[in-house]
Amino acid sequence: MSCINFARKELQLKIVYYGPGMCGKTTNLQTIHRMIDPGTCSDMASIATDGDRTLFFDFMPLEADAVAGYTTKFQMYTVPGQPVYDMTRRLVLKGVDGIVFVADSQWSRVEDNVESLANLEENLALQGDDLASMPLVMQYNKRDLDDIAPVHYLAYTLERESLEWPWFESVATEGAGTFDTLNTISRLVLQKFVARYNEQAADQRDLVMV
Repeated sequence: MSCINFARKELQLKIVYYGPGMCGKTTNLQTIHRMIDPGTCSDMASIATDGDRTLFFDFMPLEADAVAGYTTKFQMYTVPGQPVYDMTRRLVLKGVDGIVFVADSQWSRVEDNVESLANLEENLALQGDDLASMPLVMQYNKRDLDDIAPVHYLAYTLERESLEWPWFESVATEGAGTFDTLNTISRLVLQKFVARYNEQAADQRDLVMV
C-alpha cells in the first residue's frame, strides 16, 4: 500500500519482483543498483544461500521526482523462488503496489514459471488483491541462452486472455530490458496511485531512473 508523508512531502511505493527460483529476480536488482546514479538509491541488502538464491528479500529504495511537490521513493523487493519459503513470499507481498514477474525463458523452466504465477495469484488473493487490478509487467529473462522458448509460447503459457500485461525480453546480467521493465512498472504504479486519489490525470511519460 502506498504511503504518503505529508510533513516530509514524500510518497513511498512498493515494487516486488516475483518468479521461480534462479530466474533472475535478484540479478535484476543487482544490475539496476550497479548501473543507476548512486545518489538516487541506498545500499542494497541481500540475504542469500550458498547457492546464490535470495532467502528473504532485497530492499533498494529509488528516488524519483515523479509527483509534483513530492519525492517519490520506490521500495524494491524480491521474493525467494523456492516453494519452501512461501510464507516469506507472502510477507514480502504485503502492501505491494506493483509487480514484475520474471519468467525464466529456458524450456526446462516453463512449468516452474506457470507454477510461480499461480502461486502469485494465490498469495495476492490471500491478502485481498488480484492480478486483474495489480500493476504488473512480465519480463522474459535469459534471452541470451541457447535452449529458450519463443516469447509467443511463453506468453501463451503465462498471460491470461482477459489481461494484457506489458512485457519485455531481457538479459538481466547485462542490463538488457531491465530498465525498460523498471520504468514501465514504475509508471503503471504511479498512474494507479494518481487515479486512485483523483489528484490529476495519470502521467503518461516514462520515468527515467538513470
